[in-house]
Amino acid sequence: VQLQASGGGLAQAGGSLRLSCKASGRTFSGYPEAWFRQVPEKERDLVAAFSWSGGRTYYADSVKDRFTISRDNAKNTCYLHMNSLNPDDTALYYCATTDSIGRWLEPSAYNFWGQGTLVTVSS
Repeated sequence: VQLQASGGGLAQAGGSLRLSCKASGRTFSGYPEAWFRQVPEKERDLVAAFSWSGGRTYYADSVKDRFTISRDNAKNTCYLHMNSLNPDDTALYYCATTDSIGRWLEPSAYNFWGQGTLVTVSS
């Protein structure tokens, strides 16, 4: 499984960005998918996730009501729509998926990762 993340860049506070994560080698459908973010010297944090069926979602409190995770099964691509960005959202963002469909809320369960895409939000 290979994941290709894209869409990062520079945004102003209050602005929006959309991250994309395209999978090859396996479909996202039927497996959990998640977005994580990491800043230097801190752990990678779970930001948003889909359950294996896509019927349940999780959002970290810090992004709730601002970020939306979505999936296009036809394109085998997942997205993270980020609105009302603020400087605290500045981080390297990673998409990931896992074979452990029941452990979609456990960061340690994710065993396939995309490369990070950098999001920088200026004040």
